[in-house]
Amino acid sequence: MDQQGGDSRRITLHAPEDFAGMRRAGQLAAATLDMIAPHVRPGVTTGELDRLCHDYILAHGATPAPLGYRGYPKSICTSINHVVCHGIPGERVLAEGDVLNIDVTVILEGWHGDTSRMYVAGQPSTKARLLLDVTYESLMLGVAAVKPGATLGDIGHAIQRFVERHRFSVVRDFCGHGIGRRFHEPPNVLHFGRPGEGPVLKPGMFFTIEPMVNAGRPEVKILDDGWTAVTRDRSLSAQFEHMVGVTETGCEVFTYSPAGLHRPPYAA
Repeated sequence: MDQQGGDSRRITLHAPEDFAGMRRAGQLAAATLDMIAPHVRPGVTTGELDRLCHDYILAHGATPAPLGYRGYPKSICTSINHVVCHGIPGERVLAEGDVLNIDVTVILEGWHGDTSRMYVAGQPSTKARLLLDVTYESLMLGVAAVKPGATLGDIGHAIQRFVERHRFSVVRDFCGHGIGRRFHEPPNVLHFGRPGEGPVLKPGMFFTIEPMVNAGRPEVKILDDGWTAVTRDRSLSAQFEHMVGVTETGCEVFTYSPAGLHRPPYAA
């Protein structure tokens, strides 16, 4: 592996053969999100969703990266309604109309596969439906901006412009990240920015794009558990995440749903 950059933000440039490992890890993470879709319904606990994902990941020869990571106690993150990210599964029972993000990262053969999607328990409100749609479309606009010679600022700008056009806000406190044999590494992938700013994209870069979009203001706070991030104004929040690799001509998305379950509603 080569390294690029002369400062502390050294970005790994992976070899062409490394794409195969990331592809397998990404597809397992995406398949885990496919598996859990029919289980997200009113009356289920987030702890049960965690158990199902944990068992599925182990059964497919991988391990859940979040479990024990910096003390995190569970295998997935479940972020409900005004929880922005890093919600901890537990005894919380899903109610009709709850929206939640499920974030899965697996380690398969040394490679990390990281992805998340939004789900709905029952039927979402009209505002929640719009928020989910805008967040998903912003992610895909960010993905479409990935190509050699573009910059990370191009990705952030594409996301921010679309989100703010719909009168929602982009969370500033969290970002995407480089990934590969390590869970988190440079670069930071901001979901806001200006065209042409930031590191230039080169073939072999692997990173996540994972915009968090709030129905209200962008400010968040961390709860006393040290993990759970919530909107300060208690407005709804949504997030979708893909993991991509920059190719010679554009990018490869490693985490497309094998079953075509890209965004809710997910067919039973």
